[in-house]
Amino acid sequence: MPEIQMREAIRQAMDEEMARDGSVFLLGEEVGEYNGAYKVSKGLLDKYGAKRVLDTPITELGFTGLAVGAASVGLRPIVEWMTFNFSLLALDQVVNNAAKMRHMSGGQIKVPIVLRGPNGPAEYLSSQHSQALHSYYAHIPGLKVIAPSTPYDAKGLLKTAIRDDNPVVMAESELAYGWTGEVPEEEYLIPIGKADVKREGSDVSLISFGKPMRMVLEAADQLADIGLDAEVLDLRSLRPLDEEAIYATVRKTNRAVVIDEAWPIASVGSHVGWMISKNCFDDLDAPVELVHSEDVPMPYNHTLELAAQPSVEKIVQAAKRVSYKE
Repeated sequence: MPEIQMREAIRQAMDEEMARDGSVFLLGEEVGEYNGAYKVSKGLLDKYGAKRVLDTPITELGFTGLAVGAASVGLRPIVEWMTFNFSLLALDQVVNNAAKMRHMSGGQIKVPIVLRGPNGPAEYLSSQHSQALHSYYAHIPGLKVIAPSTPYDAKGLLKTAIRDDNPVVMAESELAYGWTGEVPEEEYLIPIGKADVKREGSDVSLISFGKPMRMVLEAADQLADIGLDAEVLDLRSLRPLDEEAIYATVRKTNRAVVIDEAWPIASVGSHVGWMISKNCFDDLDAPVELVHSEDVPMPYNHTLELAAQPSVEKIVQAAKRVSYKE
């Protein structure tokens, strides 16, 4: 099975769907002539031309609104936000139009749009460009939200998202675009709403999604060295959540640590922790732990920047607390 980078897996998904369906097109800042800010769309302009790969002005509200309109009349746009931090400028179109059009029209108007780009902290980007904003979108009825952690998941989920008749937000990561992983050459789809057990275990459940999954798996290796067998659940889909998979892993291990690189208040992680506490109360042998970014704007200083975010050490310590191994 070929091993490719995350950016290439996303590109393959878009390329295959654009070849399969002439109504699919890509738009965003620098997606064409520059091949994408992170080279995700490399070569697509040459292959499909300027009518299907559109370089836009720096107007997130404008080109997102254009795409919502295009989706409502039968096209299937893929909007690339250069960063989710800029997506804040487009929130009105996403929340009030894309998410609600199907409901308000009694099902007459579909909005098959994908809104994707890098989310969360990278490095040396300070407070305004290091925000994990996936919970903003997971909060909104009418949207689906996915957050892949591997090239395999990114390609399979994105292909499914492009074919979906509802708006789908895909949270990627600038630091993960260079990560590599095996991706089959034959076509495959991954259903939205299905979590994936990335590592089987029996002593404690580590539950996360997106970029933090790499440190979660490293933490599981370190826990194994001290005799704790951690199960790692990758949510992959934030709306809808795979509640069955979440409860199954907690009932198996009786301990849970949820990891989310967002701020703790009203986050996906805090919601998952509440769900576990409510629905697995009798199964838990310890309170649920949440490992999160500190509740402050992101510092620019790199030492402080790292200290403000989840880490392998923080995950290990949380797992030890719920397992009474301190």
